[in-house]
Amino acid sequence: MHRQVWINLATLGPVGRIRPAPGTWGSAAALLPAAALALGGNWLLEVGVVIACIIGVKAADIYEAHSGKKDASEVVIDELAGQWIALLVVPLDWRWWLAAFVLFRLFDIVKPGPVRMAERLPGGLGVMADDVVAGVLAAALLLVVQIMMTGATG
Repeated sequence: MHRQVWINLATLGPVGRIRPAPGTWGSAAALLPAAALALGGNWLLEVGVVIACIIGVKAADIYEAHSGKKDASEVVIDELAGQWIALLVVPLDWRWWLAAFVLFRLFDIVKPGPVRMAERLPGGLGVMADDVVAGVLAAALLLVVQIMMTGATG
């Protein structure tokens, strides 16, 4: 693929250049395609996560080489992947999706221990890894809340 295609993938086209808070815009932009995938079955969203992570590492690497910026704020394909991970465990209901959005953004911004550690990985892998971990933490918390609400005891 041509370098410009990879750059557009990294920034989700113009989304990564929206100011302020391009990461939040990237997460918001992830919601509609996630809903379309989830409507086709949760397995489609799962496949989408894997594809986004693989493409994201390469796209972030190419963006970094092109721009000279490490973990540039305009690279938001990592927010898409992390947001999709957070959405994997909740029903297709706007209240759960709002909770997933807020929790993912919180973990991505605050960067608790494991998120910060993942961010230290080199290149595109580090760009993607911190958001993947933030998504996993959000998903785990959402699962705990669902279990508490239903009274299920695994």
